Amino acid sequence: MNPDWLSRTWRWALLALLLGLVLWLLAPVLAPFAVAAVLAYVLAAPVGALQARGMPRLLAVLLVEAVALLALLGLLLLLVPVLLHELPLLGEQVPRLALRFNETVVPVLARLGVEFSLDVAAIKALVLKVFGGNAEELITAALSSLRIGGSVALAVVGYLVLVPVALYYLLMDARRWSIWAATLVPPRLRPSVFGFARECDELLSHYLRGQVLVMLALAVYYAGALMILGFDLALPVGLFTGLAIFVPYLGFGVGLVLALLAGVLQFGPIAGAVMVLVVYGVGQVLESFLLTPRWVGKRIGLSPLAVIFALLAFGQLLGFVGVLVALPAAAVLLVLLRRAQTLYFDSKLYRG
Repeated sequence: MNPDWLSRTWRWALLALLLGLVLWLLAPVLAPFAVAAVLAYVLAAPVGALQARGMPRLLAVLLVEAVALLALLGLLLLLVPVLLHELPLLGEQVPRLALRFNETVVPVLARLGVEFSLDVAAIKALVLKVFGGNAEELITAALSSLRIGGSVALAVVGYLVLVPVALYYLLMDARRWSIWAATLVPPRLRPSVFGFARECDELLSHYLRGQVLVMLALAVYYAGALMILGFDLALPVGLFTGLAIFVPYLGFGVGLVLALLAGVLQFGPIAGAVMVLVVYGVGQVLESFLLTPRWVGKRIGLSPLAVIFALLAFGQLLGFVGVLVALPAAAVLLVLLRRAQTLYFDSKLYRG
């Protein structure tokens, strides 16, 4: 092998290792900035579109960021009517459900030799303590929790402050950051690196458009299906479930729990649970085997099997964060594999 090639390879490997070490050590500090960078990448297109129509960049950035933050806030506010409606009902129904459990399930368990029953009086006292407190007691408990979990509270406040501020500056200086990043690439490598970046950008834009289509379709499906079944909270629960799908598993899980709670309290434990499980089971099948492979996997060139493998593989490697970035990261890896395949077909190893 060429000694110069080996020397360059070792220098690049050492540089990559040092960069990875720095990122690993500063991961807690860099996390809000990484979130802001992802949001800036997503929101750069609408900012550019508004600026192209003659709007000053400052106003375009402020408008797009405000709309994005309000959309995220609106998604969270969908939970408010659910909680306000369900918590009082939960306080009323829990003792009744415990009494029904003792009347129906406990005799069956006794015949099987299992001695078990629920203390209805204790459950009533617990429910009265949890749901019967006044506003002053609730505020005191919340403040006490903040004092106990001070580091968590500070982290949340840090995200709420740092992410919008970092997002603003990244959107305002996007062009300057792009030029700076381009100057770091060695001139001889710029054609290939810039081509790779353009191809990744095209695939990721296809992914984002496909993901938005999946979210809207599922929001309509869940809200419509729950409305047909007569759920009182069909609109907020269905919309939240569909729009929260961008957080794989967690969004679906929270929506499922809210729907089960609403169904059990409105229709009873058996009928409510069966209706919700059917609706959400069909929705999960539609998302996993039809909508995501067709509108997301097909747009980024991944087969349905590859989409499922990417979710499982990145989830195993990186946990919850891996699930979030699985499909975009798989799209980037797909570009790398295509280029590696081209190099391999042009190499002496392949051609003999």
